[in-house]
Amino acid sequence: MDPRTNLPAVRERGGPSDRPPCKAGVVPQYDVPLAESVTSLDDPSLYFNRELSWLEFNRRVLELAEDESVPLLERLRFCAIYASNLDEFYMVRVAGLFDQLDAGIDARGPDGLRPAEQIDRIQRRVLELDKRLHRCFGGVLRPALEADDLRIVALEDASEEERRQIHRRFHEQVFPALTPLVIGLGRPFPYISNLSLSLAVLLRDPESEVEIVARVKVPKELLGRFLPVGDDGAFVPLEHVIAANLDALFPGTEVVDYGFFRVTRDADFTVSDEADDLLQAVQDELRRRRFGEVVRLEIATGMNPRLRHELIGALRLEDREVYDIDGLLDLADLSEIADAPGHAELRYSPWTPVTQPRLQGEEEGSVDMFREIRHADLLVHHPYDSFASSVERFVEQAVEDPDVLAIKQTVYRTSDDSPLVPALIRASERGKQAVCMVELKARFDEEANIHWAQALEEAGVHVVYGIPGLKTHVKAILVARREGRQVREYVHIGTGNYHAKTARLYTDFGLFTADPDIGADVAEMFNFLTGYGRPAEYRKMLVSPTTMRDRFIEEIEATIAAHEAGEEARIALKMNSLVDAGCIRALYRASQAGVPVDLNVRGICCLKPGVPGVSENIRVVSIVGRFLEHSRVYTFRRGEETRVLMGSADMMPRNLDSRVELVAPVEDPGLRAEMIDVLERCFADNSNSWDLGSDGEWTRIRRGEDEPRRDVQTELRERAATRAAEQLATATSPAAATAVTS
Repeated sequence: MDPRTNLPAVRERGGPSDRPPCKAGVVPQYDVPLAESVTSLDDPSLYFNRELSWLEFNRRVLELAEDESVPLLERLRFCAIYASNLDEFYMVRVAGLFDQLDAGIDARGPDGLRPAEQIDRIQRRVLELDKRLHRCFGGVLRPALEADDLRIVALEDASEEERRQIHRRFHEQVFPALTPLVIGLGRPFPYISNLSLSLAVLLRDPESEVEIVARVKVPKELLGRFLPVGDDGAFVPLEHVIAANLDALFPGTEVVDYGFFRVTRDADFTVSDEADDLLQAVQDELRRRRFGEVVRLEIATGMNPRLRHELIGALRLEDREVYDIDGLLDLADLSEIADAPGHAELRYSPWTPVTQPRLQGEEEGSVDMFREIRHADLLVHHPYDSFASSVERFVEQAVEDPDVLAIKQTVYRTSDDSPLVPALIRASERGKQAVCMVELKARFDEEANIHWAQALEEAGVHVVYGIPGLKTHVKAILVARREGRQVREYVHIGTGNYHAKTARLYTDFGLFTADPDIGADVAEMFNFLTGYGRPAEYRKMLVSPTTMRDRFIEEIEATIAAHEAGEEARIALKMNSLVDAGCIRALYRASQAGVPVDLNVRGICCLKPGVPGVSENIRVVSIVGRFLEHSRVYTFRRGEETRVLMGSADMMPRNLDSRVELVAPVEDPGLRAEMIDVLERCFADNSNSWDLGSDGEWTRIRRGEDEPRRDVQTELRERAATRAAEQLATATSPAAATAVTS
């Protein structure tokens, strides 16, 4: 503690980066190496920085907000998504870099950048992107919304009647929720909670002429950020309503000036592997999360210098932690307006997932899923195929079936109203063995998972919290069913969480199979999670942290060997992020051998394509659109055969080394062909796709004048709708027609 201020002492966080700033619009990464200068595939110049690459993913989200072809309220939503993404990035990734500085750790990734260098480059890039964000929102979207009778009004622009309403709303609803706190005069600086929006107020005592500072928290969690006023679609930011009534909060004093600010804190935590009670340990860490170190202070441009100085000094911050914002703070709250009722013409046309054709029956839920899965493996693709009539129906049927002996499921993230977890409770009540592997450490979903874990345990479900030191990221359901004298195992393996809401927003594959080898592998994995033994080998599955990286690299090396033997060879992969250096080196070797490598990477990509002699045979594209591309698919063509794998893991060290993950082969020829078709549509997309250059620049792919428009998400929606229409045409009863689109 600093005895002069009774505040924590300033942290030492290393010096500024000695690298010059890069030109605007280009990822601040290394220059492209010359082929003759690359002596090793470990050369740092062959790798993009993980954190800076993530910022370029968020830039692609921002470009959708700038895209005039996107409906207006959806553009507003993309502004909110950009801001929300950035908050989480600071709470976790940037906080981790500061932790390394605090600990004196000179940790460098494959790209060779020190933590201090990364922090400085992140700040420069974020300030550039924030300017774009506020130009888009304030200069383009806000006027366009006003033209469509959706006004976000500043107080000085409100009409007299609106001002009266605002004044009345303040005294009736807002004033009782406010707690002004004076700073100084023997009072400590107040604790400012994570992501809270506040006013800093400069006051003057008219008698003593003494100036003091106060802080007022904006209670948007209680009242909402934007207050509707009038009947013509006008919204006023809550902080502006408070600012206009500061005299009511500080009677008898003069309000000299005020400004808005916002604090972001370190919200990541680590639970010790030695914790005797993991549930209690996570609950304790959640309480401590509120008090994490400040990693970002956002200040509205134009704040009074005295207020600015007081804030930065009281929070004990350095320049690299302070961000001046020219516009409204906390644009993540724009989702409130994007979700407001009405104005359907300003949104994407509604999409209702359809029931997968093999699961359609004359009555809703009438198809025997176990019979269908026994007949042949079944593939669903969300949000085009319904989650409710496939995954949820699978579990519900297992609960109802008297021949089902056991249901085992993993839960990483799930919705508050999920029917899957209550289904396990019903299964336990019916005497079935019900097992749920709940990952308590799923970041920012810890509280929801704690709630479900306690409810499950109270109902008699066997609840397991995973393996010390590992997160369980697997997406799997195992159903053991008695059939005659044998027990058959039915399995669902997914690329996405068992979360009904995100299943309508994320693109994810789900594979249903009764393959005995896959069933045995998944059963052994659950035994690993609930017991202690660790299988040395799995029959067909790739499982981390034991075999997955090696198996991925073996697939790449086998494809290289096929190419060198004169067979047609190609690698085509789809994932969220590509970070793992071992996998990247293997892909570089494939390119050097002449194997074409096509990568569809939604987010982070540390691989550098197009480097002569190293990666000129590698193409990297990213699709960012209406739905969040979330599926992981890995294909390796060797001669006449293509090996197809799908599952929960990205090629990242955390997935391969510190998580339990599951990737399964897709062996049915028809399903393999369908997944390959989806990948080819992704690589052909010229509507919501970006191409990565060797300089780190992501360039939006634009179709030529005579080139047909390709949009993978539109094409897959249309294909699903066509399948539903064909089923409707052959439906024999109204009930069948209803079941198709449930």
